[in-house]
Amino acid sequence: MTQTETWEPAEWAEPTVGELQLRERTSLRRVAGLSTELDDVTEVEYRRLRLEQVVLVGVWTEGSAAQADSSLAELKALAETAGSVVLDGVIQRRDRPDPATYIGSGKAHELREVVLATGADTVICDGELTPAQLNALEKVVKVKVIDRTALILDIFAQHATSREGKAQVTLAQMEYMLPRLRGWGEALSRQAGGRAGSNGGVGLRGPGETKIETDRRRIRERMAKLRREIKGMKQARDTKRGARRRSGVPSIAIAGYTNAGKSSLLNAITDAGVLVQDALFATLDPTTRHGTLTDGRDVVLTDTVGFVRHLPTQLVEAFRSTLEEVVDADLLLHVVDGSDPMPQRQIDAVRQVLREVAGEREAALPRELLVVNKTDAADPVVLAQLRVALPEAVFVSAHTRDGIDELLRRMTDLITAGDVEVTALLPYDRGDLLARIHAEGTVVSAEHEADGTRLTARVPGALAGLLSRFEENARTIDG
Repeated sequence: MTQTETWEPAEWAEPTVGELQLRERTSLRRVAGLSTELDDVTEVEYRRLRLEQVVLVGVWTEGSAAQADSSLAELKALAETAGSVVLDGVIQRRDRPDPATYIGSGKAHELREVVLATGADTVICDGELTPAQLNALEKVVKVKVIDRTALILDIFAQHATSREGKAQVTLAQMEYMLPRLRGWGEALSRQAGGRAGSNGGVGLRGPGETKIETDRRRIRERMAKLRREIKGMKQARDTKRGARRRSGVPSIAIAGYTNAGKSSLLNAITDAGVLVQDALFATLDPTTRHGTLTDGRDVVLTDTVGFVRHLPTQLVEAFRSTLEEVVDADLLLHVVDGSDPMPQRQIDAVRQVLREVAGEREAALPRELLVVNKTDAADPVVLAQLRVALPEAVFVSAHTRDGIDELLRRMTDLITAGDVEVTALLPYDRGDLLARIHAEGTVVSAEHEADGTRLTARVPGALAGLLSRFEENARTIDG
């Protein structure tokens, strides 16, 4: 090696799991301009969701103009995450969406002119459209029309990696697609009515089961099979969760709006090396890692799927088994994107989804610690307003690690709130209890005597019950 050469160990370091996943995700890219879409898309029965040149359409029914613009900007980010190029975006002011064409017949013809001027091949609507609205709007604009729900489902399908995640996304897609199947009518009959190939008599001859009916039946059968598979996976997940709870190790769930920096925060706390990408719904499969609090106590942190405003009901139901990780946790880290112009809307959207997942167990939701992330990229004025509006929140930057130490201290205080301080004499043959005290609690003092180890420690209530027979005194620590 010459004097001018420098050693750069980073180039030779082993890539993390997240870096490998990011390479795989970006290895296949769409190439614009190579589409062979049919001119008359209304005659296509099955069309893969392939987004290229798109125009966005929103209906402003409530709130301020800034909120309407923010909603369309979020739709733009979703479309770009799915791999499309956004050419234009329009917003229609209405009291409520038009039941026929979503934006009204007149505006639909104006939208057709925008599509022709931009050369777009897809229109994305910022809302969930009924099958009739989709069909009517496609007939006017003469290009493919999809809604916000189909767009989010497409992103989930691209990012799902585990067997459970793929099954959940497939189930959600089928639930969405089932009422929206379109066929060519009775011309595609697959079976004859009555006695096939013979004169069945009056009332016994007919078209029989059409192709679209056959497809619906097959989809329902596939959905039933997926539900059975997901139920089996849920049992396995519940078993693992129960084992973690029996071990006494506190569990912490990281939840929040999509692209708020949850995975980055998990990496900052545990050095997990999970996938981090500046994209919406980059994480779909829950990731669990061990961490250590400031008092040396072990905890388990789980990174969950991100939420979004108007999250499709199909996804909430399909991902219920994995979202239950949040409900059953001891502490919830609610991550908020501090660089977002309207962070309070993110907070409200996340809490709404959590209430839907919890259902009747809403009162059992874990304690929540708000974590405002991305302080390094946030507007100082917005941060100042958030500090006033959210006095109990912790402000951090997972990128620069600013505020991480304060976050760990707050997590420690909340996890240890309600712990019991005990003083006990443990015999030397009860090393199992001593190991649990070190793993689940904090040892204040310890002395080795002839009959065993005399120690004072702060431990969870469940462990304090096991130590009661060796306990000399105990008191509850106020949180």
